[in-house]
Amino acid sequence: MGRGCSRSDGGVSAEDAAGVRGHSSAPLREAELPLRQRRGAPPVGCAQLLGSEPDQVRHAAGRRGGGGASGDRTVPGGQGSTRGARRRGSGGADRATIAPGLSSAASQSRGFERSEAIFGGLVGFLHGDQAQSLSHGELEVRLVAEARDLTRQLLQDHLDLRAEREVRTSSVTDAEGVAHNAVEAGHHRQLVTVFGEVTVTRFAYRAKGAENLHLADAALNLPIELHSHGLRELAAIEATRGSYEEAQRAIERQCGAPVAKRQLEELVRRAACDVISFYESTQRESADVSEVLVISADGKGIVMRPEALRKAARKVVTSHKLKTRLSKGERRGRKRMAELAVVYDVAPVPRTASDILDSGNDGPKAPAPQAKAKWLTASVVEDPRSVIRAAFDEAERRDPDHLRHWVALVDGAVHQLEAIKAEAKGRGVKIRVICDFVHVIEYIWGAAWRFFDEGDVAAEAWVAEKAVAVLEGKAGIVAGAIARKATMLGLDRKSRQKADECASYLKHKQPYLDYPTALAAGWPIATGVIEGACRYVVRDRFDITGARWSLEGAEALLKLRAVRTNGDWPNYWRHHLGEERKRIHESRYADGVVPRAA
Repeated sequence: MGRGCSRSDGGVSAEDAAGVRGHSSAPLREAELPLRQRRGAPPVGCAQLLGSEPDQVRHAAGRRGGGGASGDRTVPGGQGSTRGARRRGSGGADRATIAPGLSSAASQSRGFERSEAIFGGLVGFLHGDQAQSLSHGELEVRLVAEARDLTRQLLQDHLDLRAEREVRTSSVTDAEGVAHNAVEAGHHRQLVTVFGEVTVTRFAYRAKGAENLHLADAALNLPIELHSHGLRELAAIEATRGSYEEAQRAIERQCGAPVAKRQLEELVRRAACDVISFYESTQRESADVSEVLVISADGKGIVMRPEALRKAARKVVTSHKLKTRLSKGERRGRKRMAELAVVYDVAPVPRTASDILDSGNDGPKAPAPQAKAKWLTASVVEDPRSVIRAAFDEAERRDPDHLRHWVALVDGAVHQLEAIKAEAKGRGVKIRVICDFVHVIEYIWGAAWRFFDEGDVAAEAWVAEKAVAVLEGKAGIVAGAIARKATMLGLDRKSRQKADECASYLKHKQPYLDYPTALAAGWPIATGVIEGACRYVVRDRFDITGARWSLEGAEALLKLRAVRTNGDWPNYWRHHLGEERKRIHESRYADGVVPRAA
């Protein structure tokens, strides 16, 4: 197995040049490396370093000399040779023997010769005439490609070093209690990383009728699929920014190789699988008890594939008379509602009605309360009650003793109101529900155009008058006045429809229109935060022309966009990698503990 650093005939075999089964090839002799010769540069491996200082990275560890293929061969009872010459080490472990006659520096860098060759070739290119004729942009392109190749080879060499140093352990038992006593060396698997494809070589612990166990896979926390965690994270980040096609192009620019769209979608789904458990295990620091704790919820439709629609929507789609056009009275029914909820803190800012609406007073106005520490959750799979329950969970993480004022901001949807009240009652929380004042204004404007001509400036003054009355707690009076005005004008049923809708909204939502209390206490009265979340999280990503979403794909992207919006991505990814290790590796061993090599 171990090959020398040079060949007597001065050439390199085809096997040495290309490597075997994805491994580094044998070391190249010094004369074949295009490194600049400098006086006093110490030899490392079989290469000549630039400069006279020893390379601390290359001196960090010992390494085997060859990089050829390792066949599958049994290591009986920890005895025998598996990779080149070995000696019996302390504790019964098999360890590589350093060939005599090699210098300390050479022995510590053995196996990284191909990485050194690539680096040397790059230095030689930059020192040559060809590089002198290139612009800085052309140099950037060349260096990016060469640096990627270099880092891929460094990773491959390091993995080979770990394979060479791997030692067998005396006892490996799987989760079913089966002992894996047979050990084979030279088992390979491929791994596509952000640098390129590499090969991982490791021991396989075998037992009849059971799947092989690989301790090195657990040590490296390797994924089940071909693609690395680094590539999975890159795919998740890029896919949450824009379309999958844009994500593919971004990955190809960074990694030098494309990822198929279906593989990209699968990587995104895998990346999102631990969002719920992450937030369930998250601890929050308690905020100032004087700050208001706000919960807000809303829905936004996503165009889905037919099989991903809810039952009622599928019924609408299948009932269409024509395939290419809608008949009179038919609805498209292509959307499935995604429910979003947001939790945030607000420092109270007391205000008056004149601070909300322009009353012609030029005096200073109190600023609106500013949301901070915003947290978002979203789902197209779960029902609104489940999403609102998750928002209450987050609120209780912030205020477990219910010492703060809790406020719920909604647009008046009945199912949201019922879910919020039921959740608050079940948790023993006193919460004040407030309907979005912007929705109230829109209803009043809808009524105004039944009474005034389009563009009539008198309509604006009329709307302002009614809005101020609502802010002063007179919603019931305003509702009655609008209904009476429609009757006095003799409007027919169709003409007065918007006026009746406004009057009905103000009448039925009156318990949630207590704006005098909210303004005096300094609470927010608008749902701008959740409205903005609906635009950013849903519309900007999912309303791509022609896009039709699967249920799993849409849910994964919603979860990941919420995590990124919350600013929790680094913490989430650490949690995700930890959960991956538990699922893929620790769960396969007795007591969920991966044995350590001897």
